[in-house]
Amino acid sequence: MQPPSLTLGLEEEYQIIDPASRELRSYITEILDDDRVTIEEIKPELHQSIVEVGTTVCQTPAELRGEVVRLRRMVMDLVAKSDLKIAAAGTHPFSSWLKQEITPLERYLGFKEDLQDLAQQNLIFGMHVHIGIEDRDFLIDALNVARYFLPHVLCLTTSSPFWMGRQTGLKSYRSVVWRNFPRTGVPRVLTSWADYTSLVDTLVRAGSIENGSRLYWDVRPHWKYSTLEFRVCDICPRVDEAICVAAIFQAIVAKLWKLRRDNMTFRIYPSDLIEENKWRAVRFGLDGNLIDLGKEREVPARELIQELIEWFLGDVLDELGSRREVEYAFRILEHGSSADRQLATFAETGDLTSVVDRLVEETREGVE
Repeated sequence: MQPPSLTLGLEEEYQIIDPASRELRSYITEILDDDRVTIEEIKPELHQSIVEVGTTVCQTPAELRGEVVRLRRMVMDLVAKSDLKIAAAGTHPFSSWLKQEITPLERYLGFKEDLQDLAQQNLIFGMHVHIGIEDRDFLIDALNVARYFLPHVLCLTTSSPFWMGRQTGLKSYRSVVWRNFPRTGVPRVLTSWADYTSLVDTLVRAGSIENGSRLYWDVRPHWKYSTLEFRVCDICPRVDEAICVAAIFQAIVAKLWKLRRDNMTFRIYPSDLIEENKWRAVRFGLDGNLIDLGKEREVPARELIQELIEWFLGDVLDELGSRREVEYAFRILEHGSSADRQLATFAETGDLTSVVDRLVEETREGVE
């Protein structure tokens, strides 16, 4: 069996911010008109106030960091021409989805026609991590096992406690909005690559989807590239957080390959139980309890995440050269996720514009 390449790629969706009002601003059309922009790097999204970037294929988290910094700086320069800013968070603290303009491209207009208000309401911002896996059998095995860890990593990335000017009481309100879409959430256990392609082919023949890109699972085989795509996370404001999460997903896949090579594996758990943990991550983030599904008891989320890093991933981090990036998670465990920082800022100031200002500032960290 050929080992996976374990390459990394990252997609991020940024908010375009008017620094005077701190509201979202429709501006993607102007960005795409710039001669410096290529569609491989900077892409439109459903709403004109969103700009999506995608890195090149990277070999290491350190290389990925350089790409993320380059792309963030590029977008910052592009919006600065109109004195605008960008922010990275799963939701905007107070901008209304009712007032957002849809990007006038055929794909998105069709999307709006198909999903109606669900599309208009989808004013959320995520990040997707791609890990290179060329062997399709192992890709399916890795997907089935990695499902268990999705809530753990979501806890580290929660960045959407506000919606439409309201404190929601949830750490990842983005996850709730996204769950309204069809074909989302934790996927069921797949028995094989043929099982996956049979599902896609049936839905395509039935006219439900165009291709596998319309399966919006929290982790999925990418329909076009030889990657396992992790989609569960809120976008992280800080570059260090984003790289940490990408490095964790790479390490998970590396550890699963190591187990498979040695004729071992990790237990595969039902989607119902993983969804229960995901709800806990959505609601409480790092401050809640997750269920240790092996022991069938709840444990503080911070303890399970620390166990993931130290016990499950510990022996592959030095092989990958990513110990520093992965262990940044300990700083997140100590100081909280973006959602925790946003809530602390609001508790201190009582002002959601101050929350936006902090997000803009944190998005710049390590870039300018």
